[in-house]
Parts: sequence; structure tokens; C-alpha cells
Amino acid sequence: MLRLWLISLVTIFLVAGMVSCGDKDNESDNNNNPPNPTSSTIPTSKPISTNQPSDVRKTLEYAPAAVDNPLKGLVPYQGDNRSMFPHSLEFNYIPYSKLVKGYNQFDWQPLEKMLNDISSRGHQAVFRIYLEYPDQKTGIPSFLVKDGLKITKYPNANSSLEPPSQAKTPNYEDKNLRRSLNTFIIALGKKYDGDPRIGFITAGLLGSWGEWHTDPRPELFASKVTQKEVLDAYTAAFKVTPVLLRYPVGENDDKNAANAQLKFGYHDDSFAWGTLDTGAKDKSWFYMPSLKAAGTAAEAKWKIAPIGGEIRPEAWGEVFDETPSKPEIQSFRKSVEATHASWVMDSGMFRQRQDSGRIDRAAAEVRRMGYEFHVPAVQIDKVTGGKLPVHVELVNRGVAPFYYDWPVEFGAVSGGKLTKTFTGTGKITGLLPNDPARKWRDSLDVTRLAAGNYRLVMRVPNRLPQGHPIKFANKSQDADLPGWLTLGNFKLP
Repeated sequence: MLRLWLISLVTIFLVAGMVSCGDKDNESDNNNNPPNPTSSTIPTSKPISTNQPSDVRKTLEYAPAAVDNPLKGLVPYQGDNRSMFPHSLEFNYIPYSKLVKGYNQFDWQPLEKMLNDISSRGHQAVFRIYLEYPDQKTGIPSFLVKDGLKITKYPNANSSLEPPSQAKTPNYEDKNLRRSLNTFIIALGKKYDGDPRIGFITAGLLGSWGEWHTDPRPELFASKVTQKEVLDAYTAAFKVTPVLLRYPVGENDDKNAANAQLKFGYHDDSFAWGTLDTGAKDKSWFYMPSLKAAGTAAEAKWKIAPIGGEIRPEAWGEVFDETPSKPEIQSFRKSVEATHASWVMDSGMFRQRQDSGRIDRAAAEVRRMGYEFHVPAVQIDKVTGGKLPVHVELVNRGVAPFYYDWPVEFGAVSGGKLTKTFTGTGKITGLLPNDPARKWRDSLDVTRLAAGNYRLVMRVPNRLPQGHPIKFANKSQDADLPGWLTLGNFKLP
């Protein structure tokens, strides 16, 4: 009997051990599958506790990221509009004539003044330079007119004045103007490419508002040759700062220079009005039909170059209502999802204070623009040989990647204060929505830290010194220090 009893007892222990091991395997499998970045399900893991052991993968809870994260969202015209709606970018136009004083003579002060003013608020600039602008003084330099540049004047169909003003379109085939444009773009890139005060540049220069058309006189617009010269100059001049074009153009266009294969972004300036494909032939100029007509390279452009634009003035503010009164207004959410837009200009939310319902709906929609980085899990191992191993997982729950190579930093917090920072090796560029979690592995040198308990934090600082860092879509963002994501704890004996 005693022998049978012992055999039964051993059998029970063996079965229990097998069940326990099976549970561990299942738990490991589940933990290694991060939540779908596009899923509406929010992880329900507990917040980081101060007594969790090292060498364990911990899940971090999701929470919506900041509305005013850098380089995304709604964009007002230059000015202090922070009280109206959260934002990180500001836009303005500059006449070509203010910057260009001769064929190789440039006055950068107007642009410097604009960039310094915008950056003083911790924001980055989006700007466009124009030669012609309805109802504004011409942007054509006088030295070009003196050298024979012809200007065609005609009734301005885009005028808001009564009586209407005259449009003034230069001869875009003039050799002196083309020479001036080329030297200017090269000089602009030499001085400003990679400038942290600048978020994006819309190519401008050609057409009304710099929008690459001269409606209702399309025959006055620049030829394919002139367009290509401008595209080539921008390609050569800008390697870091993204440049965006108004229209996608494929290889088979008879009148416009192809850009689908070039590394330019696009800006849809009739956003949420002329964006989505309606199927109507007379709406083939809408952004999504134009994108499709330009080919697969244009359709995939958002993966490597940013998409911006401007909400159509007729839709300002009202686009965020539950039921807009104008039937032409298209769904803002569907427009963002279709275009993968990171930012759009808007005056509706910034000209005057909006009601709280419109603001709340706008905030929810704007959060969906561009990137939204979430850290679903982290593992902080025990310190060995003065090194702290850290494993971070990152997913993008937005609609677009992040287009600048900004560095990742870690920090050690003790007593509520940042005691040391470490440069991480992880990259945030190129992480697309629905991509598998990107895994960073770093080994931090903690030999100069004193013994004690620490909180490990992480951030992506803005290249603009006074700019806000990227905030993660995590509940522990800003938990210990503003601008830093709390990852967990570690101890130095």
C-alpha cells in the first residue's frame, strides 16, 4: 500500500508540473503578440508597479497620445493660436520678391523673422513662396520685369474683391525667370535644408497661390520643361526637409512633369471637399482619383514622404460637426484614412473659439492623423557588469510613419529627478501602421550611477531645442517627468 501511495503522489506532482509548464508557454505566446495597432481594443494591463522583478516582459497600457504631437495635426496661419486648439505647426506664405533681389542676391531676413517667431512658441513652420497670389501684390521681383519678363493680366476668377482684382501671371518660359528660380532653390536648400525650425515646405513658386495651376487660363501655366527644372532643383537642394507638391503626376501626363517616382510628398488643398473619389467624371481632379491616375508609386508615396494639405475653406470648422450642413463636405476621418495625411491647414478652428463639442470631436479626429506611437511592452533586465539591458517594443497606431530621423533617449529618475540620460539606438522612421512591433535592444551604461532604486524613462526629443518631444500613446506618458514615458524600474546594488 505504501508503495502504491508513493507512486500515486509522484504521478500527481508530474501532472501538475506539466500543466504549469503549459500555462507558462501559453502566457509567453500571448505576450509576444502585441495588440493590433489599428484595433480599437485598449490593453487592460495594470500600470507599472514599483515591486515588479527584472527579467520579465511587462505590458504597458494604451492611452491616446497628445493632440499637439510634433509635425502633425491642424495647422493655423502664423500667430499665437494655442488658446484656440492644440497644434505644433504654423503656416505662412512669402512673396518671391521679398527674398530674391537679383540673380544671385537673396535677402533671407523675411524668412528668418518668420521662422524665429514660429519657433519661439515651440512650433515648426510650414511655408510656401509664391510669384502670383489672387488679391495680393505681385511676388515677381522688379529686376526680372526690367530684364523683359512679360506679365499677362486678366480678370481674376479667384478674386474676393468687388470689383475683382486682376490676375498677374508671369511668362514661366522666360529664360531669366527660369534661371532665377533654379539659383534660388539651390540657395534655399543650402541654407535651410535640415533646419529644425522648418517642418515642411510646399514647393510653390509656380501658379496661383503657388499651387501649380493658373485657372481659368491653363495655357499660361509653366510647361513640362519648366516644371521639371523646378523639380530637379528641389531634388538636388533638399535631402532632409520634406518638400510637398500640389498634384500627383504619373509618367503618361501630356502637360505636367511626372513626380510619382520622385521623393516629394503631396498636399491636398481641397481636403475633405475634393479628396475622396465620388466616381463622377467631372470630379477626376479630386485628390484620390488624381493619385490613382498617377500610378502605384504615387499611391504608395505616403510610406516615404509626408502628405499634408488644407481643409477647403467652405468646410472650415463645420467638417468636425456630427452632421455638416453642406452636402459637399466629405468625411474628415475617411479623408485622413485614404490620404494618410499627417497635417492640414485650417482656419476654422483658429479664427474664433469653437464650442466644446466641436473641439472635442476635432481633437479625436486629429489624433488619428499621421503617426501615433504606442509602446505595448518593455523588458528591463538585471544590471550585469555595469550594463542595464532594455528591450522596448514599438507599434504605430496612426495612419502614417514619422518622416524625420529623431533620436531616442533613455533616462534614469531618482527622487523625482532626472539623474542621467542615455542615447538609444532605436529608430522611429519607416514604422508603418499595421507593421509588426519594432523591437529595440539597448544596453545602458549605468556604472556612474549611485546605488539605489530608479525609474527608467524614455523619450524622443524634438530637433527644435524649444520644441515639444514626441509623446507616446501610453498611460505612463509623463507619469514621472513631463515629456518622458515611464517604462519601469531597476535597482543598482
